[in-house]
Amino acid sequence: MPVAIKGFIENSLIEWEGKIVSIIFLPGCNFRCSYCHSPHLVQPSQDMETIPLEAIVSYLKKNISWVDGVVISGGEPTLHSGLKDLVKILKDLGLKVRLDTNGSNPALLEELLQEGLLDCIAMDIKAPLREEKYQEATGGPCNLNNLRKSVRIIIESHLEHEFRTTVCPPFLGEAEVLEIAKDLRGTKRYVLQSFRPANCLDPKMLRVRPYPMEELKRLQDLVVSEGNLPNCQIRGQAQPLEDRNW
Repeated sequence: MPVAIKGFIENSLIEWEGKIVSIIFLPGCNFRCSYCHSPHLVQPSQDMETIPLEAIVSYLKKNISWVDGVVISGGEPTLHSGLKDLVKILKDLGLKVRLDTNGSNPALLEELLQEGLLDCIAMDIKAPLREEKYQEATGGPCNLNNLRKSVRIIIESHLEHEFRTTVCPPFLGEAEVLEIAKDLRGTKRYVLQSFRPANCLDPKMLRVRPYPMEELKRLQDLVVSEGNLPNCQIRGQAQPLEDRNW
């Protein structure tokens, strides 16, 4: 079944470290994170433009000499039955492929890995892997066993990967971040992302104050020292305390 592509960025120098990539966005998501900054993809409107795959393939062929790969993001890409066919098309062009996922479909993830179709995986970890906390962060029920399976599959694949957490104050503090770090022992990279109060799925989140950079750096140090994850990074532009005007 063809995949409906709802967004395409021709090139990015920051999305995949060390690579120039294009980004494909697929619609729909099985989570309803209140702080999600892509509500147009989580709940796409019927009149939202679909970008022809042929146009994307044509662009990639013309620029194959300098585009290193493609990131498939969303929404949640693994909801689409045609995802594997899309990845195969991109791989047949000679491009590297990274998949961004929430980890809710470990069976498809494992299938893609077994067939050698992925070069990198980025999985979002919304909260500690406990039912109450995860439901609070994702806005509804989720299968934690599937999430745990995806974490293990990714770590044990030895493929380039990263896990990332948006550190949103209403849901996560020091204790929760450290608990997540312990759930991810063995990962090659863990990223703490700054929450951005902009274009959120739930408008109430626009009034939430993000953690300042000083606090994110403190959490980063704790993850390294107490969480035993030496490769912990910060991503995003959290405001220093003196620059905030709430």
